[in-house]
Amino acid sequence: MRFRHPDGSTVHLSYCTNVHPAENLEGVLAQLRDHCEPVRKRLGRDRLGIGLWLAKGAAQVLINDPAQLRGLRGELDRRGLEVVTLNGFPYEGFGAEEVKYRVYKPDWADPERLTHTTDLARLLAVLLPDDVTEGSISTLPLAWRTPYDSAAADAAHAALTTLAERLDGLEELTGKRIRIALEPEPGCTVETTADAIAPLTRIASDRIGICVDTCHLATSFEDPATALGALETAGVPIPKAQLSAALHAEHPHLPEVREALGAFAEPRFLHQTRTRTATGLLGTDDLDEALTGGALPDSAPWRSHFHVPLHAPPAPPLASTLPVLQDALARLVGRAEPLTRHLEVETYTWQALPAQLRPRSRGQLADGIAAELTLARDLLVDLGLKELP
Repeated sequence: MRFRHPDGSTVHLSYCTNVHPAENLEGVLAQLRDHCEPVRKRLGRDRLGIGLWLAKGAAQVLINDPAQLRGLRGELDRRGLEVVTLNGFPYEGFGAEEVKYRVYKPDWADPERLTHTTDLARLLAVLLPDDVTEGSISTLPLAWRTPYDSAAADAAHAALTTLAERLDGLEELTGKRIRIALEPEPGCTVETTADAIAPLTRIASDRIGICVDTCHLATSFEDPATALGALETAGVPIPKAQLSAALHAEHPHLPEVREALGAFAEPRFLHQTRTRTATGLLGTDDLDEALTGGALPDSAPWRSHFHVPLHAPPAPPLASTLPVLQDALARLVGRAEPLTRHLEVETYTWQALPAQLRPRSRGQLADGIAAELTLARDLLVDLGLKELP
């Protein structure tokens, strides 16, 4: 979906396909047919943006077979779909029964992460619509926090510097400008937007910036005005923002609140949980750790890294952090000039929701994704952007 910003530029809105697990090209093509096109039709649009996730296996096939890549581009066109951004964070296995810490491997100290991201950039340069010259790829925020030492930090810095040089060459060759966006996430080396400033200014390339995920921002209790203001002051670009909402518990000491939270503690993904104290932010790596053993103080609100559907916050006594998303979005694109032009709804946890909230069919999932995009569209229109055909 495209929008005209008051400054005359185009802002793109998509949804991320990592909600539909697929490890190979056949699975990606099935996603387009079974999920993405039905969502577009529910929205009544001739064109829908998708934030494509290409696992290692699918990316390798496309890199090594230009005919297959042309076929994917043709299938996107045929189904009324377009790609301006890729989710390069998960490498493979994102649809496994247990993902947890595996999603952070390989990290940016591992040469394979550079190879994979370079491949994604080359693919995106081909997949971009003919009238679009800039693409974005979100990626993990360097590494999980342990083990990560100075040698790993140097290796990651060297890899990203090399990547920036490769992206320069790619633009010279194709005329397409691809930018990479580190996505701060609780528990990682770069947990907050503030953590991103030092490594990104060290690289000193506008090819490498930050992806602001509003669920992660909220989970770490970051204030959007402070966070985005600091990025702007430091000159850190925002190639992409992910529109998502975290799980919020105002009174985690109450038994009924802990019971409600327990329904969201599930075995597939990590749900890092945080609270603010007088001495700073405290947290656990997963929600079940917070709920058992007194690992986290419960005298102040908790937030958990669980991407809840934008249009359907959990029932009381829980809530979502949608207000944080709204605040951040106003500051990202509600100004005279947008800070980013790529927006992506990323609720990958539909099938991890408590059983009574999960979609029971492809049609119900398509309905839910379409409802999320409708909410995001309405927020953009309210900010003065005009939806384009």
